[in-house]
Amino acid sequence: MIGLARFDTSPTALVKWVPPPFDGVAHTALRHIRQGRFQRSLSLMVAATSAVSALEVGYEHYRGSYSNPVMYTPVVLSGALSVAGFTAVFSERTAKTWMRWLAYATLLDGLVGFGFHIRGIARKPGGWRMPVTNIVMGPPLFAPLLFGTSAYLGVLASYLQREETSSARAWLLDAVTVGKELAGRDDWRDDIRTGRFQKHFCIVVALYTVCVGAESWYSHYKNNFRYKVQWSPIVLTPLLSGAALASLESKRVANTLLPAASAMAMLDGVVGTYFHVRGILKRPGGRNKPLYNTLYGPPIFAPMLFAAAGMLGFMAYLVRRERR
Repeated sequence: MIGLARFDTSPTALVKWVPPPFDGVAHTALRHIRQGRFQRSLSLMVAATSAVSALEVGYEHYRGSYSNPVMYTPVVLSGALSVAGFTAVFSERTAKTWMRWLAYATLLDGLVGFGFHIRGIARKPGGWRMPVTNIVMGPPLFAPLLFGTSAYLGVLASYLQREETSSARAWLLDAVTVGKELAGRDDWRDDIRTGRFQKHFCIVVALYTVCVGAESWYSHYKNNFRYKVQWSPIVLTPLLSGAALASLESKRVANTLLPAASAMAMLDGVVGTYFHVRGILKRPGGRNKPLYNTLYGPPIFAPMLFAAAGMLGFMAYLVRRERR
């Protein structure tokens, strides 16, 4: 029997298990990802995740009555980034201009929002002298940082190559990058263009997972973990973040534990979405009051954030490692 240590779990080996007629598409997609040629695909993902972010932050700030004008900024920026991401699918120029700078602006807005949420917790009775109570009952501390995820993907997408770039040109760019590295003029943007950013992506995955895990903990703490399934994201958080950090030093972990933990996180996000939808429908009025119950019931998009952590982890598994 072949031992696990001898079993090749690299993306190139596993894609061979894809059955026809999907094997050709899978091989092409993996080749594009590993050469950094997936700008269109990632731009479309940016458009979708930004639209969801706009809806999420929109109704969360609606619950706060938009008491501060700055609460409108993430809604506006997410909507604009969603439009820019969709346009970038068809226009490389938009990808390198509007999408890139809107993504940077949205990242900055997330940091500003993080500061406002810290201030909001400090202004509650007892402030930071009662951290558990005020973090649970105050504005969601890490939500603004999670809001910046689609913006981070927008920055990445803006530096990638288009899918239609030929393999010969992609490998030539890779060779030029090697030459720059040997000459001491290497650049992080060259790593992104050639699909070599696994290590730095793993750091982002670890930080993101810790933030979304913390959000899950104090959200579920509010109802005293009424259902046992509410512990699942809490248990998976250290597994996925630990796998991402261990992948910095170990390529074997990046090819084994990281994709396995990422798959579990994505599945958990799907299961969580089902439970949140069920919770909304079980509220008084159920289907007859969809808007009200969505606003004041379980946050419908929250489990998707945990699924996004798994998606990011799986992307980190697929891309190539930096040479240094």
